Amino acid sequence: MHMGVAIKLSRDCEVIEIPSGTRSTLPEGSVVRIMQTLGGSYSVSGGQYGYMYRIDAHDADALGLPVPDAAPSSEQRPFSEQLVWDELKTVFDPEIPVNIVDLGLVYGCNITPAEQGGNKLDIKMSMTAPGCGMGNVLKSDVENKLARLPEVKEVTVEIVFDPPWSPARMSEAAKLQLGFDLDFGEEPSSGLPMIR
Repeated sequence: MHMGVAIKLSRDCEVIEIPSGTRSTLPEGSVVRIMQTLGGSYSVSGGQYGYMYRIDAHDADALGLPVPDAAPSSEQRPFSEQLVWDELKTVFDPEIPVNIVDLGLVYGCNITPAEQGGNKLDIKMSMTAPGCGMGNVLKSDVENKLARLPEVKEVTVEIVFDPPWSPARMSEAAKLQLGFDLDFGEEPSSGLPMIR
């Protein structure tokens, strides 16, 4: 993959500014560098002001990359709570290379029968900071991915801040990946992304 390599956009490209969550357009010829390619999108830095942006997979051609085929269907597996959690693990914070489950952002998953048959999913999740502008973007990612699951008729995602998120909510694997002290949940000491 083209991680860290300067790439000129081949066309105007819609982006989401990180961390504000504001939609804007980078013009053709803007130079960006791919920082992360997780969860079906690209986190890039650059543009006129050197900001961070998220580019969705359907715009990969602007980066000179092939547009991926539609996401693999989870319909091959029967519906289960584990299938829901596995799908949640495909949603990534665009600034932090850890999925939202291991990051400790998902507070709850309630599955109930939907009125019209099938299942209704109620997800409670948080952000690493109350003012995070990416909240609606991540919420939409969760809603879209879960709505594709077999037998799912309705998805509701609620962003909550009680209890407040803290690094203690992260899985041990996430803490190791980000360089947090496993005993104390302390912040990384050198050059790793900081949790906002």
